[in-house]
Amino acid sequence: MSGVVLAVGDLAMDRADYDESFVATRDVLADAEVTFGQLETSFAAAGVRAPQARHAVLARPEGAAALARAGFDLISMAGNHVLDWGNDAFFETKAHIEEAGMQVVGAGANIAEARKPARYTLADGTTVAFLAYSSILPMNYWADERRPGCAPMRAFTVYEQIEHDQPGTPPRTHSFPHREDLAALEADIRAAKADTDVVFVSLHWGIHFVRASIPDYARDVARAAIAAGADAILGGHPHILKGCELIDGRPVFHSLCNFATDLKMGAAHAASKSWNEIRVLAEEWEPDFEGLYNFPTASRLSMVARFEVAGGRIVRSGFLPLYIGRDAVPRIVGQDDPHHAEVVAYVADITREAGLNARYVIAGDMVEIVA
Repeated sequence: MSGVVLAVGDLAMDRADYDESFVATRDVLADAEVTFGQLETSFAAAGVRAPQARHAVLARPEGAAALARAGFDLISMAGNHVLDWGNDAFFETKAHIEEAGMQVVGAGANIAEARKPARYTLADGTTVAFLAYSSILPMNYWADERRPGCAPMRAFTVYEQIEHDQPGTPPRTHSFPHREDLAALEADIRAAKADTDVVFVSLHWGIHFVRASIPDYARDVARAAIAAGADAILGGHPHILKGCELIDGRPVFHSLCNFATDLKMGAAHAASKSWNEIRVLAEEWEPDFEGLYNFPTASRLSMVARFEVAGGRIVRSGFLPLYIGRDAVPRIVGQDDPHHAEVVAYVADITREAGLNARYVIAGDMVEIVA
């Protein structure tokens, strides 16, 4: 009998009743042996907004308990919103999550705590570990020996001028992993793999809103993580789906898109320079002043990563297609729903466009990833 591990995309509820966000998925999430999510907000009574924070939501403390009721077991705080509301809100958020009976991974009071894996033993005795890191990092959001924050997997960008005699020509963009961060990630994975059967690695990375595109550093980090012993990689941050690949037979989800992510928008926000600069990155993105889901059209298509684990290994991996409407409530769509085919076709298209090797087969209760 296989145990089921589920992983979802970004979590940032911003509504009066947080439980509403999970009305359509609670049973599926709760039935899994381990359900993982990526937090994009803070659960605190108060906070001081960091000057480098861009879009920052301070959610109410009861949001953590809502996640537990929704079926979550494990929350990553390794992301670009981890310190949006300061150190006190960071520690309060972590405490609320743990008090609700969930584990936190990818963040802590110092770098050693941030790099510590979360561990579980499944019903058949298989042990699993989770590690989490972020490449999307406002200044000083990463932990160090004496500072709280998240586990970093930083990267550098170099712009190559293509035509030197043509001023203003768009450059080629190259990105490279931070050597020390990559070495630490590899060491963490090797250490976890030494005494755990299956290791999942969450990476908050990638290029937000741009269709299909995957940066060089993400490809490098994925290969290094798999070589170090990772059994699956869970990508987040871009707010749209990205393609999947298999490296040495192990699945890499480059982006799980959003899950329970509310985003309200007013006329002033829609007219702002900062939003319009980001808006042009997406294929289609129109503001919705009455809805709760102000993301690009492609963000309506999402997924829950699903893994069947037995005998100390992942025996099957794939995803459950999701559709997210104007109410920002994620809904799992079956084969009888036209959105099911829409999600599968979109993922296949962007996988091919990115030059990745995954193929997708509808196999019973999920879409399976095959080579």
